[in-house]
Amino acid sequence: MLRSRFLAIALVASILGSPAVAHDVTAAANAKIRASFDILQAKAETDSNKVTFIMTTRGVAGAEKPAKTGKFAGSQVYAYVWPTKIDPETVGFEKGAGILAAAVTAHPDFNDEPLFENNGAKWHFHWVVLAKDPTCGTAALKVKDIEAGTKPKLPKTWPGAPILIDSPGYRPNFKANTVKVTVPFDSAEVASSISFDGVTSALQVNGNLHAPLLCVSDIFKIGSGDLSLPGKAMPAKK
Repeated sequence: MLRSRFLAIALVASILGSPAVAHDVTAAANAKIRASFDILQAKAETDSNKVTFIMTTRGVAGAEKPAKTGKFAGSQVYAYVWPTKIDPETVGFEKGAGILAAAVTAHPDFNDEPLFENNGAKWHFHWVVLAKDPTCGTAALKVKDIEAGTKPKLPKTWPGAPILIDSPGYRPNFKANTVKVTVPFDSAEVASSISFDGVTSALQVNGNLHAPLLCVSDIFKIGSGDLSLPGKAMPAKK
């Protein structure tokens, strides 16, 4: 497992502009990582203004979910994540708010999809804005908190949690060792400009329910190995 604080630093540095050098992100199998989170490939395929984020794992994707605890505080989230270089403003957050990531998540102890009667245990999609936070353990990353007394710009489908998260209702699809989700953007130009990486991770709700509310508690695997976001969205083959 990759737990070093340098990962967060590398992620922020990559946002500042290292050029994309590959179309897909590929990684060698690692038997020390749980098979359903052992990333072999991450990719993004465009079709006009739509992007399909895809991740292939060594084992059955989505086979493992967090254990149900019966309470929100201290509960876990498992996630398949595509960190990007897209400005959060593109999907309705404040410009420059942090690192925008597409995430397919499962968490049986709470529901954060107001558009659906989903108990959270089903895999579902979020946009999240990530930020550095040294109090978040060795990963030093969190879903960015909304500071008390502030009213930041938020997407219309923000679920009401005091963090920068969106629940637009895009439905992920799991098949064998692949998970994919298709999301729309305002323009084909934005869709075609996406740089990304692939990450599998666990997050944990703060046991005291205060900021930071949702920390990245474990990084199972990073597709590129260094969070350099080398992937580049490419047109889907037809």
